[in-house]
Amino acid sequence: MDADHLDIYGDLAEMHVAFNQFVSQIDRSGILLMKHGLPVRAAFLPKQVYTYSLQEKGDFHAENIRLQNRQYYFDLKGPGKIRIADITLIHPGLVNVENAVAACSMAVILGLPHEGIRKAMENFSGIQRRFEYQVKTEKLTYIDDYAHHPQEIEATIKSLRGLYPDKRLTGIFQPHLYTRTRDLADEFAKSLNLLDAIILLEIYPARELPIEGVSARLILDKINLADKQLCDRDSLLPLLKKTKLEVLVTLGAGDIDKMVEPIKKLLTQQLDS
Repeated sequence: MDADHLDIYGDLAEMHVAFNQFVSQIDRSGILLMKHGLPVRAAFLPKQVYTYSLQEKGDFHAENIRLQNRQYYFDLKGPGKIRIADITLIHPGLVNVENAVAACSMAVILGLPHEGIRKAMENFSGIQRRFEYQVKTEKLTYIDDYAHHPQEIEATIKSLRGLYPDKRLTGIFQPHLYTRTRDLADEFAKSLNLLDAIILLEIYPARELPIEGVSARLILDKINLADKQLCDRDSLLPLLKKTKLEVLVTLGAGDIDKMVEPIKKLLTQQLDS
């Protein structure tokens, strides 16, 4: 429920109204599972309301989280004596542990067998453009992610930091929408400051017309990193050829996905040379 799509809602308060209207439509005999701490103040709530969180706040949460060989393991703790031990998550990133807690929690609530839940998580390989590995070697790692909101970007970068604490982390970000860039420029800069280096592409307009004074530079000027630069699409591959890379992540919901294969091809060729 972080501020987003304010071109539609107008402001954060109206966006929250929409969320609460949505929740109010759940049947009284239904179930609401929501992240702990969300400002849900719906007029009508179902009889069964549960919360989840990454650690020790929600009705459902993860305990004994451990990282081994860049793979997460955790125990799911639920109300009462509910516990599923040693859940294995082969899809990387601490943000995905939280997502797994949410999915497993709903499965428990619906009565699925615990062993079936554990096996399902072991076999879940993720989805396209969500922390998706493109190149994975000891020398170089390249991950592509759909993150296009400051909180999503922060979660992705922090997950990368957890997996690669000693590696130099370079990001390529394509802002999505002029209004989102205008409204959240400070928040974008704060999230991107978690990188070691940032390459900003120009804004992907999607359904919008340009807004005077709003460009990727609005974000760039607020970023405190010494290694930061703007780059157009045509210049991106030549720039990467001469850039020292250890861990690279592409971020955005625009047409940056069309650059993933060319970047992957370039990096693979460099590794083979």
